Amino acid sequence: MAGWFKIDLWKRVIAALVVGLAVGLGLRYGMGAEAGGAFAETWIKWIGDLFLRLIRMLIVPLVFFTLVSGIIAMGDPKRLGSLGARTLGTYLGTTAIAVTLGLIMATIFQPGASLTPDTFANADGSGLEDARARADAAGGLVDRLLNIVPTNPIEALASGNILQIIFFAIMLGVGILMAGKIAEPVAKWFDGASEAMMKVTIIVMETAPIGVFGLMATVMATKGLGVLQSLGTLAIALYLACVLHMIFTYGFGIIKGVLGLPVLAFFRGITDAQAVAYSTASSSATLPVTITCAEENLGVDKAVAGSVLPLGATINMDGTAIYIGMVALFGAQAMGIEVTLSQYVLVAVMATLVSIGAAGIPSAGLLLSGAALTQVGIPEAQAALIIGFILPFDRLLDMMRTMTNVTGDAAVATAVAKWEGELDEGVFRADDNLSAHVDDREKPVPS
Repeated sequence: MAGWFKIDLWKRVIAALVVGLAVGLGLRYGMGAEAGGAFAETWIKWIGDLFLRLIRMLIVPLVFFTLVSGIIAMGDPKRLGSLGARTLGTYLGTTAIAVTLGLIMATIFQPGASLTPDTFANADGSGLEDARARADAAGGLVDRLLNIVPTNPIEALASGNILQIIFFAIMLGVGILMAGKIAEPVAKWFDGASEAMMKVTIIVMETAPIGVFGLMATVMATKGLGVLQSLGTLAIALYLACVLHMIFTYGFGIIKGVLGLPVLAFFRGITDAQAVAYSTASSSATLPVTITCAEENLGVDKAVAGSVLPLGATINMDGTAIYIGMVALFGAQAMGIEVTLSQYVLVAVMATLVSIGAAGIPSAGLLLSGAALTQVGIPEAQAALIIGFILPFDRLLDMMRTMTNVTGDAAVATAVAKWEGELDEGVFRADDNLSAHVDDREKPVPS
């Protein structure tokens, strides 16, 4: 058993995915679609259902505690001065652009459109009607905005009203910061609670291989291979959105457009951090490499790198924001729900805010996307089914969005250092200068 836990979790999940595919398809084509599906529903489905209940258990406390802790981690903007204001403003600005790009790409690619509405229906066939009823009853934009403010925060937590929980978490985090020294014990308590929820999340994720097997075997036995097309489209849309965001928002937008620095020098300087981010799918694990790249390759002052980058690893989750918006539209398309303009706005706002508290651990973004699914009228049970459906393939998606997050951290750190007069442009442009000298040496000497 010890050998099992020594294997990387994502490798165990992939192995379970393959076994689940084989078992599900074996039941479907060996026993027949009807008999194989019935066998899976009776004897295998409960394994996946148990895992989904564990995921649903995490969503509310994970959103609440990590968001409060994320707000506290920002520190007092007055104490941070211009550095803090510029850092927070830039992080939030790029995140807003990211989630908008994600919504646009999901609208263009329609990743959930190839699924039938009954894919995520309850065992008795219900779920779709509930989703449409919730969407119809939500009201217009004004009603939705008013409903963000909870009249009873405890009731919001108990009922799982995610937008109200987010609003209260932000207000509480700001209140703790404003209270100052007297509230330090409360701040430490929330930091401890957030860390505890991270550990609980890790415990639950250790059961993912078993849950993935149950989910995949059941889906393959009852639905067949056709349902996988939607996941391929989702992966293509996410990768394209992240690449566009890194190149145009960070590269040509911030580095070239705002700072007037060479784009290629920036991407060369952070290659190591991007590689570690992509392989580990963890912003927190990549942080030491990101700091080293920023200081040694980009010329960012040590004090700026040491303050801006850890903050970014906590609150700057542009790849996660892209993903959360996409998953919301994926679910709506799969359930046949028409998303209104007001819902687009709320999903964008919610994804931006939730990403502030997104944990720097693998698959945290997918768990938090359950909050976005509820904003398009999808009941909690169906939201958990959608999360469970995507989860076996989430590692591949998480790697790209983590690389996007880390690239954004480095871009904002470079911008803040430039604005504060703490950027060594000689170091930043070193590769370009070296290339220029090489080119000069290769030119023939005029006679």
